[in-house]
Amino acid sequence: MQVFGYDSMPASDPALGLIVLQVDERIERDFRRLMPEDCDLLVSRVPSGLEVSPESLAEMEEALPRAAALFPRGRRFDVIGYGCTSGTAQIGAARVAAQIRAGARADHVTDPLSALIAACRHLRLRRLALLSPYVASVSDRLRGRLAEAGIATPVFGSFAEAEEARVARIAPVSVLDAGRAMLAAGPGADVDGLFLSCTNLATLSVIPALEEATGLPVLSSNLVLAWDMLRRAGAGMPRLDCRLTRGGGAGEHEHSAASGSGRSGAEDRQGQL
Repeated sequence: MQVFGYDSMPASDPALGLIVLQVDERIERDFRRLMPEDCDLLVSRVPSGLEVSPESLAEMEEALPRAAALFPRGRRFDVIGYGCTSGTAQIGAARVAAQIRAGARADHVTDPLSALIAACRHLRLRRLALLSPYVASVSDRLRGRLAEAGIATPVFGSFAEAEEARVARIAPVSVLDAGRAMLAAGPGADVDGLFLSCTNLATLSVIPALEEATGLPVLSSNLVLAWDMLRRAGAGMPRLDCRLTRGGGAGEHEHSAASGSGRSGAEDRQGQL
């Protein structure tokens, strides 16, 4: 047997970690699309219930240190993200961060709820239309957390689905139609942005179309989480052309609406999905 010497490579910079729910089928695909190619993204999974309820979300709290401990031992992360919007609302962002730090070393810990609040402050949004896949008992906690941060959600819509496997099958065109309906003339005029909640919901392909159709910033759980992780790591912007990555706030919506392409809704849906 021959024994060879070798050269060592430095650890990749930045180092990002992502803790994904066991039932989530979407977030890893979205992060591959959003993250710059030179980011070193490592992923762990945390046990989660087949159905979403306040009780099943709360149960994840005790499993978070074990999920974080499955990252490579001794690796220090610039940022670790916890991939659950409703779970953060139920457990609390500070507790989520403490539990993750009990299992892994990270300079920053974030989550979709904290990221959404940061994105709203960045874009100066205070009144959101909120589209959720979940039943009201789950969404109400999220709306309460946003209210505590000074963000109202006067317009609310839901697919009223409790089973995660079904949430992952909701078609992007259904998200597009629901978002447009929520922001139609009347109640939509009372908000300055739209949030598409849930890391397991297919949203990225419809964000540009919704922004073009409504003239308002459109955010989603996976978009804001990727944005916040990259922001905290000093590693650029997500790879999606949208209001958040361009930095345009609510005050630009009149110009955006006026300069739209004039295509019909059917043409938009075919072109953007």
